[in-house]
Amino acid sequence: MFSVLVQSIKSKPSGRELRANVLSGLTVGVIALPLSMGLAIASGAPPQHGLYTALIAGIVIALAGGSRVNISGPTAAFVVILLPVVQQYGLGGLLFAGFLSGIILVAMGLAKLGGLIQLVPYPVTVGFTSGIGVVIAVLQLKDFLGLDIASLDGHFTEKVMSIVQSLPTLDWHEASIGGITFAVLIIWGRLKTVVPSHLVALVVGAMLAWLAALVMEGFNVATIGSVFHYDLDGVSGKGIPPFLPEFAWPWQLSGKDGQTLGLSLQIVRDLLGPAMAIAILCALESLLCAVVADGLLGEKHNPDDELIGQGLGNMIVPLFGGIPATAAIARTAANVRAGGTLPLSSVVHALFILLAILVLAPALAYIPMASIAALLLMVAWNMSEANHFVRILKVAPVGDVATLLTCFSLTVLLDMEIAVAVGMSLAGVLFIRRSIELTGVKLVAAEEHAHLMANELPPCVLVYDINGAMFFGSAQKALSALSEIHEDIKVVILDMTAVTMLDMTGMVAMESIVEDFKRRGIKLIINNLEARMILKLRKIGVRKMKGVVEYSRIMDEAIANALKGLSVDQQDTKK
Repeated sequence: MFSVLVQSIKSKPSGRELRANVLSGLTVGVIALPLSMGLAIASGAPPQHGLYTALIAGIVIALAGGSRVNISGPTAAFVVILLPVVQQYGLGGLLFAGFLSGIILVAMGLAKLGGLIQLVPYPVTVGFTSGIGVVIAVLQLKDFLGLDIASLDGHFTEKVMSIVQSLPTLDWHEASIGGITFAVLIIWGRLKTVVPSHLVALVVGAMLAWLAALVMEGFNVATIGSVFHYDLDGVSGKGIPPFLPEFAWPWQLSGKDGQTLGLSLQIVRDLLGPAMAIAILCALESLLCAVVADGLLGEKHNPDDELIGQGLGNMIVPLFGGIPATAAIARTAANVRAGGTLPLSSVVHALFILLAILVLAPALAYIPMASIAALLLMVAWNMSEANHFVRILKVAPVGDVATLLTCFSLTVLLDMEIAVAVGMSLAGVLFIRRSIELTGVKLVAAEEHAHLMANELPPCVLVYDINGAMFFGSAQKALSALSEIHEDIKVVILDMTAVTMLDMTGMVAMESIVEDFKRRGIKLIINNLEARMILKLRKIGVRKMKGVVEYSRIMDEAIANALKGLSVDQQDTKK
């Protein structure tokens, strides 16, 4: 834990490097400010909870994580999980699920699963992100077009039908502000300027909405200030409260029915599924982000420390009203491009968010909801990875295409928890299947092996070459050929030089082969197997037994052992 922080301090950064990280942190803070509010709103929470997330996570995860430059905060990946939780359990349920996900992430880090999480197949990741992008885009159409819809509940198809049926209620005031904001996002983004496009777009949208309300009679659009209100300790107001979040245990907050959520085994059971999905998505997103940052910086992150840092952050963030957080690729890339090389940049970005809460809260209340929806539509498009999706469909093997479409369809049409469970299962199945394809037993002909040509083994001696991992998915298949050996065979040499792993299933399969050979009077010689795997076989009973089982270190030794005990007629290669 805290390895990156210790390394950063030991590197003794120069004053120039410190200044560069302060400036990069300010740049990322400008980017994170509107995104944090928008993603909180998309998740069903008031905008200040997104700011609290960026504030707390930006400091805790940066200091405790395993990457120098990752910028953590609310991300679009969580929206499709968090919104149903808020609708069913309220804000308290959302924060409690985030707290549980933090515990799971710490456990994953302590169990050294960081390297394993990075092995999730590319089609699974793209299927998730593309599906999430589609769902987020659909959810934003209500505010973007100003549709008169009480709430977008139900499954994806029900949401789409509600939107289609409500199209006659389109409000051109809202749609015009949303359309202009979206146009500015596209045009300004192509200018490649230092000022982030979404900051300019939100300012333009807010200014136009304010001026139009002054000039045009009856012009009115929903804003953060008109939609969200706060009442804390007797202080009430519109928009975002201009003071720091208060500490509170998640289960002490209100659920959907307005009653305190409470701490019970039942609520833990109910929220464990969403928490697991949040933890897996957090792990995928943060480690993918760290890999991207490594490529930009030419460094190497610590995946297990990163999981622990994300876990600690997600345990602390809910205590101050923050929603689940993870590393964000766009913000991290912006940090690196702006000169960020230390956790200091993330801390500065968090302090900028703090300053915005205390100073800019009244101004943020003027941002139109249609402009926030336009920003999230752009986030959804970028997240959809449409080019990668189409490319996989065109060039990938059939199995990968099926995996992509399965993960995408489950994310969009059913539930993110189901999608994550099935997606991770598919990742395991793909790995096992391809490992099986790389594992096999091959009968070695004399002309294929220099030692066999030199020694001219008799016909009653066979040599098999075993390659790959002998585990539960491949052991039975690989060793099945040995059960069909002809009765005239007296000695079998297994060249296991290329065997990389042997699990319990492989050990039992080898034990069965030994018993079968012993019954049929066939001698087995195991050649060049690693010492650690020989020890495993000895523990299960596959020990050296004269005339039954022999171990050898080189092929010449194996051949010599094979010829021992054979009669003169049996050693005659011509016969």
